[in-house]
Amino acid sequence: MNTLAIKGTITYAIFRQIRQQFVALVTTIGDIVKYGCQTIKHIAKGHVNKKALIEQCARFGVSSLPITLSIVGMSSIIVSMQVAGEMVKQGAGNFVGLLVAMLIVREDGIIMSGFAIISMIGSSLASELATMRVTEQIDAIKVLKVNPVEYLFVPRVFSGVLMMPMVLVVASVIGIIGGGIAAHLASGLSYKAYFDSVWRGLYLKDMNVALLKAVVFGFSIALVSCTCGYKASGGAKGVGEATTKAVVWSFVTIVIWDLVFSIIFFF
Repeated sequence: MNTLAIKGTITYAIFRQIRQQFVALVTTIGDIVKYGCQTIKHIAKGHVNKKALIEQCARFGVSSLPITLSIVGMSSIIVSMQVAGEMVKQGAGNFVGLLVAMLIVREDGIIMSGFAIISMIGSSLASELATMRVTEQIDAIKVLKVNPVEYLFVPRVFSGVLMMPMVLVVASVIGIIGGGIAAHLASGLSYKAYFDSVWRGLYLKDMNVALLKAVVFGFSIALVSCTCGYKASGGAKGVGEATTKAVVWSFVTIVIWDLVFSIIFFF
């Protein structure tokens, strides 16, 4: 009787919910690590379908460019417009380009690109694999003696590794150029002064770290999205839950990775 009374309390309901969420968290992390290791193993052995890889690269890189360039470009314009006027008034106009370049290359470019990729490509990957799961297409793949990790994960994850650095480079260039235009319009700062300070603020270390971040982010976004979609269940509702889970987990993952990179290289 006492046990039934305890189970009927709000405290027990909260505890049960926390426990369920913790179990789901540990299970998801385990699945991500498991399929990540299997994917790396297949890539290392050269088990990559080149046609599927090209299709996924076009999807990951080309399809995501418009939204990625828009987000990175607008964020750099907003920052440049707000700081250029004040810095010019204080006699620090020659440092506007340096500030914008450091912001774009170190943080804004990769983070905003990651958010754009997650919103457009990550959610698409998760919903695609989740639909295949709930409609038993993945079971059919297994019946045909095809390894689902090699067939579904490898081209998608590998395309993220290959294309994310390219997306970052293009987005960063557009962001820096957009910042220069905004600084000129907002404060009258000359393009020469802006771009001269850009080169003073760009270091090889910053660019190398940014490219390494892009590789890790691309791998993580594609892997997390594919894993969440692959483990979906429960029909249409399960597809929606898997997609939401993939987006949230991808956001959390790249923020954690960004913190790790900041501690290792800039602390």
